[in-house]
Amino acid sequence: MELKDLYRDVILDHNRQPRNFGRLDPADATADGHNPLCGDRLTVSLRLTGDKITDIRFEGKGCAISTASASLMSEAVKGRDRAAVRELFNHIHALLTQVDAPVDESLGKLAALSGVREFPSRVKCASLCWHTLNAALEQGGTISTEAGNESSSEVLR
Repeated sequence: MELKDLYRDVILDHNRQPRNFGRLDPADATADGHNPLCGDRLTVSLRLTGDKITDIRFEGKGCAISTASASLMSEAVKGRDRAAVRELFNHIHALLTQVDAPVDESLGKLAALSGVREFPSRVKCASLCWHTLNAALEQGGTISTEAGNESSSEVLR
C-alpha cells in the first residue's frame, strides 16, 4: 500500500472510530490542548504506575487529523514509560515537521502521520495531542498552538 493511501485510510478510520476516546476518571495526570485556528480542543488524561502509562484517554472535538492523531497516539503510548514516550514524541515531531525525515516502518500506523507534512497548515492539528500528552506528563495545565490565548500555560512552537 502506498503511503498516501495509508495516510487516507488510517486518518479516516481513526477519525470515524477513535480509540481510547472518552473520560478517564480517576486520572493521575491531565492536560488540555487548544488549536484556535482549527478549533481543535482536547483533554488528555493518564493513569500511571510509576513512570509507565497504564491507561490513556482523550476527549474533545477536533478535525479529522486531530482526532485521528490522538487516537493513534493513545494506542502507541499505552504501556510505555516516560522515556519511551519522549523518544516517540521526538520521532513523531520530526516526522511531522521535517520534509526529509525518514518514515520508519517500525512506527506502524503512526507512519501515516507523515502525510500531514504535505499540508503545513495541518501540522498543528496532528501535533496538538502529542504536546498535550507531554504537558500531562510534566505538569498538566493548558497548551495552545497560538500565542495570545490567556488561559494557556504553554504555546506550541
